[in-house]
Amino acid sequence: MNLSKEHLRLYAITDRKWCTDNTLEKQIEAAIAGGVTILQLREKNTDFDNFLSLALSVRKITAKFNIPLIINDNVDIAIKCNADGVHVGQNDSEIVEIRKRWGNDKIIGVSVKTVEAALLAEKQGANYLGVGAMFSTSTKSDTSRVSFETLKEICNTVKIPVVAIGGITESNMTQLANSQICGIATVSAIFAAGSLDEIKIASCNLRKKSEELFAN
Repeated sequence: MNLSKEHLRLYAITDRKWCTDNTLEKQIEAAIAGGVTILQLREKNTDFDNFLSLALSVRKITAKFNIPLIINDNVDIAIKCNADGVHVGQNDSEIVEIRKRWGNDKIIGVSVKTVEAALLAEKQGANYLGVGAMFSTSTKSDTSRVSFETLKEICNTVKIPVVAIGGITESNMTQLANSQICGIATVSAIFAAGSLDEIKIASCNLRKKSEELFAN
């Protein structure tokens, strides 16, 4: 599918550790209803069959709401559930190899921290970049910070869309204004909000603020 800047306004990344009284599927529906514009299914601690089963279930939800589904890291899962795209890190599968397997009509996102890595990912065929961590985050304890200046330089250097990621909340996202990003990617600011109603409200507030700050 064609990826627009509007798709990247509020990029939700799942984490099942925040599932308490509700299933991940219910949390996802609440988040999308609140304003999430693209969803990444991220599963680091499950086997292939369970990951695929969950991906197929989530695919039905994103299709119903007509938003892109991105699978984190696992190209095989992305292909089998007919996701809209896959997101990989700098040390994961080569973009060129993914294109050979999956074709040119799918979305490939890449995590980068430097201008050099951003340019390489763009050259290889990435559709968008995730840059961070911008703030301290509990989701990835081994992630180093990226400066605002580097974020802005990446945005001004590449032609593909950029989202910022890492510890972003409604209260600190204002600090990313004028960076030329298209939106934010977040985990806990949405899925750790609490009840389904609270997840929906958090998503709504984040979406409104993202539109105010990053629509350009």
